[in-house]
Amino acid sequence: MPEPEPAGRRRLTTLLIIAGVLFALDLLTKCLAVALIDPGESVPIIGDVARFTLVRNPGAAFSMATGMTWLLTLIAAAVVVGVIRIGRTLRSLWWAIGLGMVLGGAMGNLVDRIFRSPGPLQGHVVDFVAIGWWPVFNVADSAIVCGAIALVALTVFGFEPDGTRSGRKHTDKTA
Repeated sequence: MPEPEPAGRRRLTTLLIIAGVLFALDLLTKCLAVALIDPGESVPIIGDVARFTLVRNPGAAFSMATGMTWLLTLIAAAVVVGVIRIGRTLRSLWWAIGLGMVLGGAMGNLVDRIFRSPGPLQGHVVDFVAIGWWPVFNVADSAIVCGAIALVALTVFGFEPDGTRSGRKHTDKTA
């Protein structure tokens, strides 16, 4: 009978599956947005509250650091490498989910920065979801924000990446 797979390997697999699914969903939705929405056009989904609007963003969230696309590219690449390194040591399912979301989103926006115009390491990220007054965003942005919120919540409530819980003497396997 084969030996069971170590928990760390399973958590890395979970992280990579979540990241892969989110990356593929981000890529698909960006391709559809570019193909179906004209720049400057606003397609209402729920009145004026939710709409699709194609925007090419050279900066970070909320269009900050627009002149530093090359630096944002390097930061995104560092995040990808860092998450994969941390993922190899994970024992916590919830940390794997949160980090998988961050990784999938970082990869989605990194691909835009590398391959989209105006050129390598200078590419503009495709954003297309507009909700109310909130800045236009994409699936990758949502994944990064939701993953980061999950990781902060896990940290605040004492769940460690190794599956233990701060202040507890036993291992909490549900984390």
